[in-house]
Amino acid sequence: MALGTAAAPYEPRFDAGRVCLDLLATTHPGERLDGLAALRAWITGSGLVPPGTPLAGADAGWLAGFRELRGHLAQLVRGRNTPGTGPYDRALARVNDLARAAAPPAPRAVPGDDGFLVRELAGPPECAALLAAVARDAVELLTDPVARAAIRECEGDNCRLLYLDTSRGRRRRWCSSEVCGNRERVARHRRRAALARA
Repeated sequence: MALGTAAAPYEPRFDAGRVCLDLLATTHPGERLDGLAALRAWITGSGLVPPGTPLAGADAGWLAGFRELRGHLAQLVRGRNTPGTGPYDRALARVNDLARAAAPPAPRAVPGDDGFLVRELAGPPECAALLAAVARDAVELLTDPVARAAIRECEGDNCRLLYLDTSRGRRRRWCSSEVCGNRERVARHRRRAALARA
């Protein structure tokens, strides 16, 4: 990066097929929830709140809460530990606690500027309600044998993102065809070109 130029802001990705897996993606390739602006962008982009929802109440506690939940989800979804082990059982208990801690934000339909109905929240979103929505998504995923069996890890180089493979024939290989899939196709083309030149 040239002196005097700033890194492009992180654009959250939502390729995983489930909001709980999208939260896990915020650790790749490094910490992506590195501040309140990133957290607000992720919350809105994930669909937890409608676009344009003010998240003025978001503070360092929100950031800590989402990071904590993400850590527990990693324990449960990545399969590094199994039921009956301390880390797994603690993570499961915490996710269950968060899932029942608060009702999800209540939506309502209101007329938009164009006269069509749009979704907004009945009140300002609370952190506990947003965490509960993600934790409930995780509970649904973890208790659905078909969905659980469809969790895959991206085959892209240096990509460990998890996603839900809902493709026909369950043959999806990458978290995103546009990102990792495209990188693989470009690398394959370069290898073929190099062999042709040799």
